[in-house]
Amino acid sequence: VRGGTGGMGYPNLGGEGGRGGDVWFVARERTTLKSIREKYPQKRFVAGTGANSSVKALKGEKGKDCEVHVPLGISVLDDDGKQIGELNAAGERFLAARGGLGGSLATNFLPCKGQRRTVHLDLKLIADVGLVGFPNAGKSSLLSKISHAKPEIANYAFTTIQPELGKIMYPDYKQISVADLPGLIEGAHANKGMGHKFLKHIERTKQLLLVVDISGFQLSIKTQFRTAFETILLLTKELELYKDELLTKPALLAINKMDLPCAKDNLDELMTQLENPQDFLHLLEEGMIPTNTLEFREVIPISTYTGEGIEELKTCLRKSIDEEAEQVNEDYRKKKLLLLQTSK
Repeated sequence: VRGGTGGMGYPNLGGEGGRGGDVWFVARERTTLKSIREKYPQKRFVAGTGANSSVKALKGEKGKDCEVHVPLGISVLDDDGKQIGELNAAGERFLAARGGLGGSLATNFLPCKGQRRTVHLDLKLIADVGLVGFPNAGKSSLLSKISHAKPEIANYAFTTIQPELGKIMYPDYKQISVADLPGLIEGAHANKGMGHKFLKHIERTKQLLLVVDISGFQLSIKTQFRTAFETILLLTKELELYKDELLTKPALLAINKMDLPCAKDNLDELMTQLENPQDFLHLLEEGMIPTNTLEFREVIPISTYTGEGIEELKTCLRKSIDEEAEQVNEDYRKKKLLLLQTSK
């Protein structure tokens, strides 16, 4: 991206050249990164040059701004990978490159060049609820049960290789967006497996829904078997190691595959462990124990095979989202009231 060069000043009459145009990223709905790449194959965005000062116009006009429409959920990173801006709502703007000043007495009437830099656009999903779980936990099956999405489902790890989005529709026309995110594995925080490709999307979901297989999980014969309780702790650890503020998001727990034999006994054991998790942390190696355990608003046993608990889960998700929205509104009202009181 490059801001426009300023216009020439007019030394004889003290005229000032116009400032160069700016490069802006503007968030727009129904825009994709693919469409930007197709429209601008060179990936170069240059703003207009400021007008020169003249006898007719001592103050030159500003150069034309360059506006680039980008999707919602964009993070703007500099060449070092540091985030310098983000655009989450339609209409939000980010100044990517500022135009140079026009020539004036201060610059000996010579114009300045515009800001020039390389930036990276990184797209993260925005959804109300993000499904979090190891491969084969049944996230894709759950998404197909609660929404109209039709994700690919198969009995092997990593069926889902990119985020799948569905919407839960309620009788009063309320909609909740749910994202099925690619399966985590141990070490995802260090970019193993889908790694950061998965974890970055969780940042843009309002709430987490952990989906765990009641019978436990084993990625392959070469990896260790994990019980449902150990799975929850490992998922928590991966989130914590990537970015510990993820654990401050409201979270629910769906315990899947309750149609399997021994599921009831396993559930009783799991509920005991969840009530006092500190008493069972010794089951994991020390390096895999999270600093803080997740507090679940609801724990819902389900079966995507028989449909057990699916309606209850949808109700719990709706309740949790509504409560969170009410809390945000209440915080906003308190903040506005405080501002009014201090201004008086």
